[in-house]
Amino acid sequence: MDTQKRIIVWVSAILVIGVTAIAAWQIAKGPQKPAVRAGSLTEAVSTSDWTKGATEATKKAELVEYSDFQCPACGMYYPIIEKIVADNKDTLAFTYRHFPLGQHKNALPAAYAAEAAGLQGKFWEMHEMIFKSQSEWSEIDTAEATFEGFATELGLDIARFKTDRDAQTTKDAVAHDKETGLRSGVNSTPSFYLNGKKMENPRSAEEFRATIEAALK
Repeated sequence: MDTQKRIIVWVSAILVIGVTAIAAWQIAKGPQKPAVRAGSLTEAVSTSDWTKGATEATKKAELVEYSDFQCPACGMYYPIIEKIVADNKDTLAFTYRHFPLGQHKNALPAAYAAEAAGLQGKFWEMHEMIFKSQSEWSEIDTAEATFEGFATELGLDIARFKTDRDAQTTKDAVAHDKETGLRSGVNSTPSFYLNGKKMENPRSAEEFRATIEAALK
């Protein structure tokens, strides 16, 4: 029995030393760069996309987001992305693509409203209003009326807005975005692609910024 006890004690000691050594090695390595996960954007950004920031001539990096207007996580990322894009507007191109989730009853109406506003040159303004008021319209049954109110505030032609919102071409545009996302491996929102490669969702705004700024260098 004494021999067995000594063996157990020694094995336990070796395990503790091993775990401690690995932990110390990880600490010595310092903070790791945010990872870029395997997976590629199958649909290149084109003039049919909603893109802002750097032009083709000046951009050093390209960020594509697949997002759901009703998704709480997308709403949390919204101000982070806006700040990063604003700070790097001459070198970073940002593209927003729709990926409405079935469990969010107002995600499609929100996407259609943004598309309709875009046909009158106000996509990004509607995008902002929808995200900033997400908690107000997410669970109501009159979200379309809320978005019509936003269209009025933006000075849009309301009759045209409603026609465009309900048009099959608008529905097809949103569906096309989602299809390209599925082909690119999107399985949750938000999903980001930096220079065509799928990113791990960062643990903080600082990590997200660090990943993008590294790509801009």
